[in-house]
Amino acid sequence: MIRFILVCIVVIGYLILSIPILLVEWIIGRFSPEKKDISSLRIIQAVFRFILKITGAKITVIGEENVPKDTPVLYIGNHRSYFDILLTYSRCPIRTGYIAKKEMEKIPLLSTWMRYLHCLFLDRKNMKEGLKTILTGIDYLKAGTSIVIFPEGTRNKSIDGVLPFHAGSFKLAEKSGCRIIPMVQNNTAAALEDHLPFFKKTHTVLEFGKPIDVASMDREQKKTLAKDVQDLIEKMYEENKALV
Repeated sequence: MIRFILVCIVVIGYLILSIPILLVEWIIGRFSPEKKDISSLRIIQAVFRFILKITGAKITVIGEENVPKDTPVLYIGNHRSYFDILLTYSRCPIRTGYIAKKEMEKIPLLSTWMRYLHCLFLDRKNMKEGLKTILTGIDYLKAGTSIVIFPEGTRNKSIDGVLPFHAGSFKLAEKSGCRIIPMVQNNTAAALEDHLPFFKKTHTVLEFGKPIDVASMDREQKKTLAKDVQDLIEKMYEENKALV
């Protein structure tokens, strides 16, 4: 329980105390949007790394050399825990936004920081608004911002594996021409969701697969892209079970 309380104190305390930081970041953005993007990224990464230390998690990262440090990519990952966000965002080398559920837009201060970090809010119940979000994500990728999406559509609370992927998620790569980085996480629910509200020391594994060049694929390959990437992530997930 002590870890959970400490994490809550850090998160709530930071959001409140960061109000003047938001103002400073806004001013920086008026003169140099790129500097503002990088500084916002590094600030939140530092906070996330601090929270990870509080949780006591042992983290093994595989394949980090597969992530380009100078070009945007579409990260495609499995999703089992809120812990996933802490784990993955702290490793992003360039400005990166997440596709988040629409409900998170209602959270004061947190949603402001998310917008600063180029996160997008997806309304899963409104197809028209959902399409607008995907189109905005494509624009972000073309402009140099990486995007993270969990194409299962929600946290996987039901099976020890990967839920079916929504093929629409892959339009982000197809229409922007960016590469896909498969991103696989093992044992993250064991850090929190398996025993809410307690954080427990656990060993988690994060693996980045080799880049997938969607731009070089023909029409037939693109038809099976979602299933092929899902199969790859499932294989990586099963292989990494032995490491935790």
